[in-house]
Amino acid sequence: MGEAKAAALPTEVVDRGPCLASPTTAIILGALALALALVGLYVPLAYPAHDVGDGVQALVAFAALSVPGVVVARRQPTNPIGWILLGLGVGVAFFKDAERYAVLDYHFRHGHLPFGPAAAQMATNLWAVAFLLLPLVIALFPDGRLHGRWRMVLWAYLALAALLVALLFGFSAWEMAGRPTAVDGSGHLLNNPDPSGVINTLSNALLFSLPVFWLSFVGRQIVSWRRTTGERRQQLKWLMGGGAVSVVGLVVQFVTTNSFSGPTATLVERLSSLLLLALPISIGVGILKYRLYDIDRLISRTLSYSVVTGLVVGVYVGMITLVTRVLGFSSPVAVAASTLAAVALFNPLRVRIQRVVDRRFNRARYDAEATVATFATRLRDAVDLETVRSELLDVVNRAVEPAHASVWIRRPE
Repeated sequence: MGEAKAAALPTEVVDRGPCLASPTTAIILGALALALALVGLYVPLAYPAHDVGDGVQALVAFAALSVPGVVVARRQPTNPIGWILLGLGVGVAFFKDAERYAVLDYHFRHGHLPFGPAAAQMATNLWAVAFLLLPLVIALFPDGRLHGRWRMVLWAYLALAALLVALLFGFSAWEMAGRPTAVDGSGHLLNNPDPSGVINTLSNALLFSLPVFWLSFVGRQIVSWRRTTGERRQQLKWLMGGGAVSVVGLVVQFVTTNSFSGPTATLVERLSSLLLLALPISIGVGILKYRLYDIDRLISRTLSYSVVTGLVVGVYVGMITLVTRVLGFSSPVAVAASTLAAVALFNPLRVRIQRVVDRRFNRARYDAEATVATFATRLRDAVDLETVRSELLDVVNRAVEPAHASVWIRRPE
């Protein structure tokens, strides 16, 4: 009896200890992020010179980061991924507020508002904090734990990232000291030239070394995906699916920003930036295991509709070119003929391509459909009721894998 009580005492002390990582803390931080995001939306409405669309985009980014962060932090308070996502939501909202406040101060109030220099500092450098935190989510996915040498890699990454952030803030503060401050239309410092000398060399070394860590984090998850099965493999599929969509959005945004201009380019850039939010959303789904096995269907549908869309657009453009330039018909006739051809081809192409994609990426669904189709063929010639019942149960078990199955047959009166 005495030994049992002595063994239970340390556990009781640990359970009663104070813990900041609680569901209440998650709700408070989520409310703070929401308040900051709403403030960032109010400033463009109050000052028409600001872009309202940018404020809406920031609000969507807040939701995509903070909502999964709050849910994960409340459900799994010991998992650091939820708190990192929640911190990213607060940081992104604060970063956008700092940009708007810096523009409001230096463009409209001529630098007379309080905390104007601090806002300009945050608007110029705070992006680096968010940019460096997101790879941590990939490294720690899904349970927030690293073992062995990966813990040393994590601490080395954190040290280099902290050094880079300190360099950015320190150099911009030194540039602002005793000099007139000016910001551009986004609130970023204008009198912040490229560093030189030792700072330049050190910054470049950090910028080139940090991507090595990012690639190692991704490589770790790929190796883990190849070695695991079952539920963990599905979690990693969600991570890789969201990461792939985010990479596509990043590439489209980079190409649009550097190659095009005008309202259309701005719209494409903002829409592509929304694709970046697929990563935190998929991370939240993977950690919480909500509809975890739907990732196979999502991947197959995305691939099939992307291929079908590309083929239909190609047929549409080819038909217009053929009818107008080769056959010499008028443009309205070409458009009508091409539209009818595209509509007629869409569904047959979709069915055919969906089967090919399911055979490769959604094998469970393809096998289930093949099993049911084979059973339906055999059922036409079946005469024995007991044989039909046993085969039906076998097909149901193989196709949908229920916990239990039974067949009820009404006896004739």
